[in-house]
Amino acid sequence: MHLIKLSVGTETVDSLTEWHKKPRAQGPDGLPRHITRMWPKRRDEVLMGGSIFWVIQGHIRCRQRVLRFDEVIGSDGIRRCAFVLEPGLIRTTIVRRRPFQGWRYLAPEDAPADLPMTRANEEALPTGLSEALADIGVL
Repeated sequence: MHLIKLSVGTETVDSLTEWHKKPRAQGPDGLPRHITRMWPKRRDEVLMGGSIFWVIQGHIRCRQRVLRFDEVIGSDGIRRCAFVLEPGLIRTTIVRRRPFQGWRYLAPEDAPADLPMTRANEEALPTGLSEALADIGVL
């Protein structure tokens, strides 16, 4: 089982990578994490090799493996869940996704495929072109 989440304010996969390098986006162990107030009920399934798929500018573009879920108590005293993530993003085929709030589960059969290693470091197509190709199912 996977998770899917909008990466709000992120323009590109590279800008998400840069965000994860900031101390504010890391836990005490230096690993990137995303903090949310809801705990996944299906966490055991996610921890069996699941990833979080990031929606950037209306399209799934990459994923990160979920390593664990940590409890975080905010300055307001509220218990929250930190999705602790494997460093580095894995680019995926681009798939359009409508906006939604929070995170959702994503079944493995619905998850976009990883880009082949031979394409992972290619120069990115212009955003408009890659979105148009994804919309017609070419990319």
